Amino acid sequence: MAAPGFWNDADAAQKTVQALKGLRAVIDPAREIVRSLEDARMLADLAAEERDKAAFEQLARDLEAAGRQLGRLEFMALFWRPDDPKNCYFSVHAGAGGTESCDWVSMLLRMYTRYIERAGWTAAVIDSVGGEEAGLRSATLRVVGAYAFGYLSAEAGVHRLVRISPFDAAARRHTSFASVDCLPEMEDAGDVEIAEEDLKIDFFRAGGAGGQHVNKTSSAVRLTHVPTGIVVQCQNERSQHQNRAIAMEMLRAKLKRLQEARRDKEIAKLYGQKGDIAWGNQIRSYVLQPYTLVKDHRTGCETAKVQDVLDGEIEAFIEAELHRRAAARSEAM
Repeated sequence: MAAPGFWNDADAAQKTVQALKGLRAVIDPAREIVRSLEDARMLADLAAEERDKAAFEQLARDLEAAGRQLGRLEFMALFWRPDDPKNCYFSVHAGAGGTESCDWVSMLLRMYTRYIERAGWTAAVIDSVGGEEAGLRSATLRVVGAYAFGYLSAEAGVHRLVRISPFDAAARRHTSFASVDCLPEMEDAGDVEIAEEDLKIDFFRAGGAGGQHVNKTSSAVRLTHVPTGIVVQCQNERSQHQNRAIAMEMLRAKLKRLQEARRDKEIAKLYGQKGDIAWGNQIRSYVLQPYTLVKDHRTGCETAKVQDVLDGEIEAFIEAELHRRAAARSEAM
């Protein structure tokens, strides 16, 4: 990074810095474990030589800490896919349930935003579509951070909510659905080429945050890839050109994923079509009534602390799914 001209190309420099962060996320803990074990060996020699009880107690604490560090390093080995260290585009879409599902999208977006903040990553809204009465029909975030895709891809699927509806005057119990999708940010989409004649391009006025400018110009962009039916859109940036560039990047990422799914059955299993955003396809259920429970149907991981989960404490669910994937891969190999 200190090399002359490194920062002349800001985009390339940022990609290099991000890649470096991903490598350091593995290398730095490994070096720390080596240093800890070297210090522990010296302390063990000293404790044995002087028969120092306090030194032996400190040695036990140091070895326990090194064990935790090693466990964390072993956990990083679960990220075996080339795209795992990358930034990502993270989307939530309303499904069956009407206004209830739009409100559920808002709840999930808050949950993931809090998780992202706790992970030390950053997130920016790329696109959002409001619900007719409340909440959001959909929202897409660009998440920047080491292994953001590796972690958040574990959340892809249909999420089900059961609660007493705040929109029902009779206070009846309702079931809502929303789907989550996650795409890696592609620095290089390889051989993904998109012919202009295969694109349908729509421009429209953006809504939401952004000041008066978004309402005065048709800066938002929607791209439809006609051969596959894939649709992406972006309205976060002020200019039509910037929004189109981001939308094209998302489209290339989706097309690359589709190509990989066709080549690799395991990827197809992990990333393939999730089916209808409705009953029978959920990966996780969040029950607020008549009891409280969050349960992941893939792993069996569950907790009664629903509010903690909705406040972003979802690490246990993500880690359980990553371990399940690794076990499935080992069996397949």
